[in-house]
Amino acid sequence: MRDIRETRSEPESMSEADYYADDDETSVVPQVELTVPKTDDPAEPTVTFRMWVLGITACVLLSILNQFFWYRTNPLTISSVSAQIAVVPIGHLMARVLPTRRFFQGTRWSFTMNPGPFSTKEHVLITVFANSGGGSVYASHILSAVKLFYKRKLDFLPALLVMITTQVLGFGWAGLYRKHLVEPGEMWWPSNLVQVSLFRALHEKEKKSRWGISRNKFFVITLITSFSYYLLPGYLFTVLTTISWLCWTSPNSILVNQLGSGSNGLGLGAFGLDWSTIASYLGSPLASPFFASANIAVGFFLVMYVITPLCYYLDIFDAKTYPIYSGKLFVSNGQEYNVSSIINADFRLDHKAYAERGPVHMSTFFAVTYGLGFATLTASIVHVLLFNGKDLWTQTRGAFGRNKKMDIHTKIMKRNYKEVPLWWFLSIFAVNSLVIVFICIYYETQIQLPWWGAFLACSIAIFFTPLVGVIMATTNQAPGLNIITEYVIGYAYPERPVANICFKTYGYISMFQSLTFLSDLKLGTYMKIPPRTMFMAQASLITSFLLAKNVAMDQNI
Repeated sequence: MRDIRETRSEPESMSEADYYADDDETSVVPQVELTVPKTDDPAEPTVTFRMWVLGITACVLLSILNQFFWYRTNPLTISSVSAQIAVVPIGHLMARVLPTRRFFQGTRWSFTMNPGPFSTKEHVLITVFANSGGGSVYASHILSAVKLFYKRKLDFLPALLVMITTQVLGFGWAGLYRKHLVEPGEMWWPSNLVQVSLFRALHEKEKKSRWGISRNKFFVITLITSFSYYLLPGYLFTVLTTISWLCWTSPNSILVNQLGSGSNGLGLGAFGLDWSTIASYLGSPLASPFFASANIAVGFFLVMYVITPLCYYLDIFDAKTYPIYSGKLFVSNGQEYNVSSIINADFRLDHKAYAERGPVHMSTFFAVTYGLGFATLTASIVHVLLFNGKDLWTQTRGAFGRNKKMDIHTKIMKRNYKEVPLWWFLSIFAVNSLVIVFICIYYETQIQLPWWGAFLACSIAIFFTPLVGVIMATTNQAPGLNIITEYVIGYAYPERPVANICFKTYGYISMFQSLTFLSDLKLGTYMKIPPRTMFMAQASLITSFLLAKNVAMDQNI
């Protein structure tokens, strides 16, 4: 690749000193300085036939698999890294066998199916396809709850529109926070460095280590070994998922099982040999800074082994009437609560049935973690304002042309490629807003959510996106809005279960999708992918159409 000074052109508005990177300029984050190259080749193939075929295929396959595995007790997430690895030999094979003939030569539509060797930028875009659209669609839980829990039906069109709007809505305000969460070097998004390292290992020239083994060979050995091992806890010997050895000493003791069970208790002394158990909820600890993992470990210890046992064994609020660890709801005598029995024919709360069954009770662990969910968001606001408030204000002023300070990789991007206009993002938000109003008004009996409720959910998500984004961009951890959104709509528009689920989805997942998009933009900055191409590569619509069709059709089964 060539150095960034080779095709230097005049900047439009900034001074030369601010606009171009010096040879000795370094990134403010040492991990970025060691991992991300400061070079770019704008002529390298990016949007190709191979990229479209492999990107869409990876997106569809990952979305189906992740949606299927999401319903496990310990959800198994197949990340975009799987596609990142799998497409390499396929991409090189397509580069060898596809014809190099150029179609529509001499016209603006001229293209070739094989522009040459399989490039790094093609590989990055394929991974972005898999990352943006390959996860489970959170809005499918609305359909699942309506069908399986409440025994009702949701028509195909509202199901499709809800899925699309919840998946794409967050893209609308992601553009507002590019200056705050993508361009500054301090916002380094740790998980992206894992992918950058892997891209470089798979495409750059190999250098053997002092042990005489190359990186690629070491990677292949590790891949085969880990795959072979996973057959044990994942299929042949599933007891290895969680080993609660303390329960073996006294299997009939309630106290021992409460303390030692790894699946229904505090897991004291229990351990797991299944990586999906370790990384199912917090992501891979290998992609997070040590201080973030250490904070999680300390918090886990305090909640699991201090607060929860104290609340339970001191019998606070009759805690001993219910299990110490459970995600279910209970009546006052400890029996499981039948929530569907208090929902009337109008799909609302039946006050008479509720009075007969009594209020809802939770397990000690469930109550403690829900309470800490509120504390987490409050702490997030205070933390970001105290430690990052000055930087956010400086970046906001810089967005309007003052005190502009950019990372070296952002300078390279601005030199070589056009930015995505802000109106592209605002147009997505405007169109989605109109569709949401249509859904809320025309399908009011099925969705239950009023139009003002959807906009309130968006307002909450827009407010928390930069705050949670700072935490995610520096620690690889992000508090969710699922608890606060349930609480807000429960007070503002009570007794409507589907409205509550929809409000939570619009508030929580739209922020998550916005942060995913911003993370992809940062990956594009590291790998020097044109921003407009990154904008095009968001594939959420593909999975929304696919899963909405399947889930909605299942309503009739």
